[in-house]
Amino acid sequence: MEHLYVAWDEYHRLIERLALQVYESGYKFDAVLCLARGGLRIGDVFSRVYDRPLAILATSSYREAAGTTQGKLDIAEFITMTGGQLQGKVLLVDDLVDSGVTLQRVTEHLRQCFPAITEVRTAVLWHKAVSIFKPDYCVEFLPTSPWIHQPFEEYDALRPNQLAARLRQP
Repeated sequence: MEHLYVAWDEYHRLIERLALQVYESGYKFDAVLCLARGGLRIGDVFSRVYDRPLAILATSSYREAAGTTQGKLDIAEFITMTGGQLQGKVLLVDDLVDSGVTLQRVTEHLRQCFPAITEVRTAVLWHKAVSIFKPDYCVEFLPTSPWIHQPFEEYDALRPNQLAARLRQP
């Protein structure tokens, strides 16, 4: 299996490049909807840069084999946000489109369950060629399907006692 390792600085530049791509497209959206967990950091940056409300929708499919195997997709029933209901034009952000199942099913879910949403566009950092879903915006198209090691994944196996030990080291 191929691997792509991403450091924090590079990760932040990718988010900024994605934000610029959306800006240069001229798309005006009313709110940012991020998919938790992978899209949380991206959604936060977009919400701040564009000064738009941030909404969060929890989804989960990578639970098997220590988070490396895609399983059944679960989509939360509710969207979390302040200031009312998600409506109008929505920019849906996530870290990547891998198989494409998550973004495809979430966009269908939004259309069916949230009639106040008039348009959904999608933005991701990475788009793998194996995907059945093509995002509206992406920073890097990956012709292969590497496993992407994102910088925050170091916390996946870190437990509080290990963190305490690490922080006590001189």
